[in-house]
Amino acid sequence: MERMEGDKPKKKVTFYLLYCVATAVIGSLQFGYNTGVINAPEQKLRRFFQNVSMERYGEPFSSGTNTMVWSFAVAIFSVGGMVGSFSVGVMVTKFGRRKSMLISNFLAVLGGGLMGISSVSKSFELVIVGRLIIGVFCGLCTGLTPMYVGEISPTAVRGAFGTLHQLGVVIGILVAQIFGLEFLLGSDTLWPVLLALTVLPAIVQSIMLPFCPESPRYLLIVLNQEEEARKALVRLRGVDDVSDDIQEMKEEGMKMAMEKKVTIPELFRSPNYRQPIIIAIVLQLSQQLSGINAVFYYSTGIFDTAGVTQPIYATIGAGVVNTVFTVVSLFLVERAGRRTLHLIGLGGMAIFALIMTISLVLVKTTPSLSYLAIVAVFGFVASFEMGPGPIPWFIVAELFSQGPRPAAMAVSGFSNWTANFLVGLGFPKLEELCGPYVFIIFTVLLILFFIFTYLRVPETRGRTFDDISQGFAASAGKPSTEPAPLSPTDKVPMMNLP
Repeated sequence: MERMEGDKPKKKVTFYLLYCVATAVIGSLQFGYNTGVINAPEQKLRRFFQNVSMERYGEPFSSGTNTMVWSFAVAIFSVGGMVGSFSVGVMVTKFGRRKSMLISNFLAVLGGGLMGISSVSKSFELVIVGRLIIGVFCGLCTGLTPMYVGEISPTAVRGAFGTLHQLGVVIGILVAQIFGLEFLLGSDTLWPVLLALTVLPAIVQSIMLPFCPESPRYLLIVLNQEEEARKALVRLRGVDDVSDDIQEMKEEGMKMAMEKKVTIPELFRSPNYRQPIIIAIVLQLSQQLSGINAVFYYSTGIFDTAGVTQPIYATIGAGVVNTVFTVVSLFLVERAGRRTLHLIGLGGMAIFALIMTISLVLVKTTPSLSYLAIVAVFGFVASFEMGPGPIPWFIVAELFSQGPRPAAMAVSGFSNWTANFLVGLGFPKLEELCGPYVFIIFTVLLILFFIFTYLRVPETRGRTFDDISQGFAASAGKPSTEPAPLSPTDKVPMMNLP
């Protein structure tokens, strides 16, 4: 039931809204699953590459060639992600949010299918092409899911629902780690099934999506279908009177009508958008350059270096911690606020990265420090999920109004995937050069991101999309009746970025 406090309605969450959010978050689960699935069957895939080479050329790949093919199969996923994330803006403007999610599922079925038949076809190229296509699909998901969820959610619970994107990602990673165990699907014969399993959630989401509405914001502001938008809102909110939501969207639409269409170059040229797009990009970089993917991709090796006897189970333990703290973040984000949680997460990660370095350096002389390394990895992952994991994805959708939002999501998603690609490609070499001291690099980066967040990132909790964008307009020197976003102390207005 909706309860009243004075004249102000408390947040109302309907079963239908939960159904629509859960349907969208299947895309996040896909992203997580395909991020984590490639690690467990590494040795099986390497052997498969060797066998294909023997059959075709009469000799196995050299060690260097095998590693190159393997690295390419891993890295091509991020290249696809860059392409997909950069295509989000064009797709959602042309097809809408819901239809774009349906179309993208075709890529999941195609990519998963190609990887599934790679073994029987005796073609390692199918693994690589399948990973590329799945990467494009996941790149689309990282833009489509947060955008759709943000646009159908009431303002009061938008942050908590935004966190569900990251929860879907971490559950997907955990499921991939568990299914990748040798006695489940990580065996020599079943690894193609493990890679192809991504087809199932794509089919499930395609069945569920037709029962979800198009984003009311898209219907009203882009298509000018007020009645359709009203019907969608009535179902989502569970009340007949949705005039406040409609009025808010109309005001946003009127302001958009007075602006020319926002292109990607315009995001950087316009003083109104320059500050939020730089904040959006830096927040995405803070997620990827924090070192989290280095830990995810190579956690088994890290635990092995620390002397853990069963490193794969310690890695799954990290996945469980990952999931638990994402749930914790879900409950805290509307109480503590986005900016506070992001700062707590960055600070915690910096501390645990330092502890991880010390324990990995000293473990050879003091074997008992292997337990400290496990604690450090778990603490690092937990801190990530408190802020840098979930917040950059949905705060980007909050920093921009309807007009520039698709272009902003495309730019920020592209930044995230590019950083992901660079970390995945560069970490093994960095680790080779720096040894356990590699995490000092991430510690320094985390401190820099902490300082930037403290000085530049506004709190968006409880504010409407239009209120936030008006605040940036005011801080850019444009006349506005709204106050500028406030700085850390909530007393000093945000300054312009140069």
